[in-house]
Amino acid sequence: MSRPTLLVIAHGSRDPRHAATVHALIERVRAERPGLRVETGFLEFNAPSVPRVLERLAAEGADEVVALPLLLTRAFHAKTDIPSVLREARARLPRLHIRQADVLGPSPLLNATLGRRLREAGIRPGDLPRTGLVLASAGSTDPEAIAVIAEIARELRHTGWCAVRPAFASALLPRTEDAVRALRAEGVARVAVAPYVIAPGRLPDRIAAGAEAAGADVLADVLGPAPELARLLLDRFDEARVRERASLSA
Repeated sequence: MSRPTLLVIAHGSRDPRHAATVHALIERVRAERPGLRVETGFLEFNAPSVPRVLERLAAEGADEVVALPLLLTRAFHAKTDIPSVLREARARLPRLHIRQADVLGPSPLLNATLGRRLREAGIRPGDLPRTGLVLASAGSTDPEAIAVIAEIARELRHTGWCAVRPAFASALLPRTEDAVRALRAEGVARVAVAPYVIAPGRLPDRIAAGAEAAGADVLADVLGPAPELARLLLDRFDEARVRERASLSA
């Protein structure tokens, strides 16, 4: 099998910081694995769109593409939007073999990225026993995605934090500010907020505003172009290739 192209599919945003962060992450992925062709496509708001990238790849003679959703949970975009875009592309570009890789989460590498951002924001290992953590995600109505966030919060609770609460920027409650205030009401002396989002934009800004409004002591940055996240993208790419080999040999 020839090495396929890795196509990272990001949601896109009107906020220019979003695309800039995605591109910085992709540059780190390229640096981690020289020789691998890595392209970026967006579902909306930003260019190039996913269909345009696939058309260009087909025109340039590519024959295999691994489409990797730059998503933390399996919700609407991973289950509906992206499969629909890829089905249409397969119909228009029959010579281009396109397969969809898994979403990024859950993964220990994502937890490691959260830890990195919290350390950069000033959290030290000795702080954890007296610090509550708000795990603030974008939010979803998909039960699978909600369950994943709840499970990550439970896992983090066992790493030394005195308490961990999930929060959501949209779709669900509690909001970030509600979770911070609930921890304060329980007597937690120090509260940190960790955005479980990849890039800046409207929802991460809402998380930050909620943390500030409720007086959180620490606000970590978004996951961004962290080395752990770049390695995770490559892991998902490799896993998709292994599944392809297994299906061909079955």
